[in-house]
Amino acid sequence: MTENVNPGSINIAPIAPNVTSAASALIGDPSKFGRVGEDGTVYVITPQGEKAVGSYPGKTSEEALQYFVRKFEALASEVALTAARITSGAMVPSDAYDAVKKLRQQVSELNGVGDLAALSLSVEQIEPLIEGHREAYEAKKAAEAALKAERRAQVLIEKEKIVAEAESLALSENWKVTGDRLKTLLDEWKSAPRLDKKADADLWKRFSASRNKFDKRRRTHFASLEEVTSKVSAAKKALVAEATTLATSTEWVPTARKFKVLMDQWKAAGRGKPSEDAKLWAKFKAAQDQFFTAKNADLEKREVSMAANLIKREELITQIEALVPFTDVKEAKNAFRELARSWEKIGITHRDKRAALDARVAKVESAIKEAEAEIWRKTDPAAKARAADVVKQLAESIANYEKIAAKSESAGNTKKAQEALESAAARKLWLADAEKALAEFN
Repeated sequence: MTENVNPGSINIAPIAPNVTSAASALIGDPSKFGRVGEDGTVYVITPQGEKAVGSYPGKTSEEALQYFVRKFEALASEVALTAARITSGAMVPSDAYDAVKKLRQQVSELNGVGDLAALSLSVEQIEPLIEGHREAYEAKKAAEAALKAERRAQVLIEKEKIVAEAESLALSENWKVTGDRLKTLLDEWKSAPRLDKKADADLWKRFSASRNKFDKRRRTHFASLEEVTSKVSAAKKALVAEATTLATSTEWVPTARKFKVLMDQWKAAGRGKPSEDAKLWAKFKAAQDQFFTAKNADLEKREVSMAANLIKREELITQIEALVPFTDVKEAKNAFRELARSWEKIGITHRDKRAALDARVAKVESAIKEAEAEIWRKTDPAAKARAADVVKQLAESIANYEKIAAKSESAGNTKKAQEALESAAARKLWLADAEKALAEFN
């Protein structure tokens, strides 16, 4: 069988040096087993005679010969590699027999230049190696199985560790950190080698159940949180609206109290969504700052005015206190009335200082009122009549007891006389006090 080669379509792959050397050591120099005819046909020399293997138009005889030598060397290398794999126990015996069968066919059909007889013999020498190295293969197979079992055990430990950690996190309420950790565990699961189908399925079922349990609780939590934050947002919007209304108020004291109440309500409302909370707080604080800035500005103006008013009150209190002591109540009262009018006309003064000054004014006013009351008491006709009536009644009572004492003494009733005299004496003391009180009206 001959082979004609189209130079434009040839793609000759280089053969690895170590493989080529192995084949050469087995077979020798392949080019000795070929020649090129005058017409360019390449022949291979076999024990049965020459056989045409092909031609390589457009190339020199040496290039044509080397092309077919490389085909021989490639197959020789494959034979050597197959023998090496069987010897090392790398091939399953059944695969090794199939490989030998395939090599026989390839050698018989090879259009190459080399020692075909030696190559064929090499193939036949491989088969006895299979049984001879079965033990090595079995040992290697057992070692691989042990290594596989060890790896499986390690993978099982790693996956069970992943599952155990996921199960421990299922009830966590540290939503962000736990969510990120479960994602990491999922990545670790995906990158871990597979176990057998049942073991993987059972572990995945536990892992997935833990993730789903956490995810469900997290969704429930944030759904509830959303409801709460909506209520918080509504409450704070209402507070912002009220604060905005109060921002321009000039009723400083009551409005300041209202802002304090609003602030307490803001704190009690709780936390909403951070972004929305920040916006609402900015509006609330702006309204609050607007009011208190205006209040402080007004207070600064009032401070100047109150300082001036305090000086006026301190000057006026000196005049008011100079009214005491007095001899003419009416004159003192009229003077006090005029000064009091001036006192009330003075504008706002510091509350703590005003209180002390008002107390001093009240003391003068109280002295004038007490003097008026005393004058009224001494000039009241009805009171004078009542005092005179008391003096009269006591004088008559004393005279009556003295008569009883005289009669009792004449009748020899000394005891009764003595009792009457004692009653008269007691009433004389009362009479002295009554006469003194009556004298005050004069």
